[in-house]
Amino acid sequence: MLGYPARMTAQKEIARRLIDVAGETYASQTGIRLADKPSPLYQLLVLSVLLSAPMKADIGVAAGQELFKAKMKTPRKMLDATWQQRVDALGKGHYVRYDESTATALGEGAQLLLDKYGGDLRKLRQAADGDVDKLRELLQEVPRLGPVGAHIFCREAQAIWPELQPYLDRKALDGADKVGLPTDTRQLARLAGKDLARLAAGLVRVGLDKRLAKEVNAA
Repeated sequence: MLGYPARMTAQKEIARRLIDVAGETYASQTGIRLADKPSPLYQLLVLSVLLSAPMKADIGVAAGQELFKAKMKTPRKMLDATWQQRVDALGKGHYVRYDESTATALGEGAQLLLDKYGGDLRKLRQAADGDVDKLRELLQEVPRLGPVGAHIFCREAQAIWPELQPYLDRKALDGADKVGLPTDTRQLARLAGKDLARLAAGLVRVGLDKRLAKEVNAA
């Protein structure tokens, strides 16, 4: 059995390998340059709504790319687009079965954000006042953004909102178990250092993809 120093070294190596192999966040994959600014925060919210549906994450990412390519990067732009334009963008991303209802939900969500927060999610953050549970509760007022979407948003937003750290939900912890990392959030945070959001993304990905888990474990 490995002693504590050797075990820590081995775990750090696994964590670094995981980040290198699978640590791309969904925001990065979509092309979102995440920052504490209204537009990228809104794009992350839209992406979290899309990824909440029971379908492959790559489809949600593709749908997000098409919406943002069509300039729907702010609540105002989303609301100014017609319902059909939203449907068409989602369709180009192969977001089938949920395209029409999601187009409606995105319009309703944009209106809610404009009415309640002036279209600026930093005001939602202020309303939560550092309370992560309250933040998730406020996020879930957005149509189609349930617990799954709130977890996705918080996992990725922890890169720019420090009060969320360490944010490692059950999906991330399940992934940690699959690659031999501790399932204690504080221990994982120490292994990740400044790359906590990327580690969280990697853990979720290996939890969903056996091939990736094998690649990390093989190394």
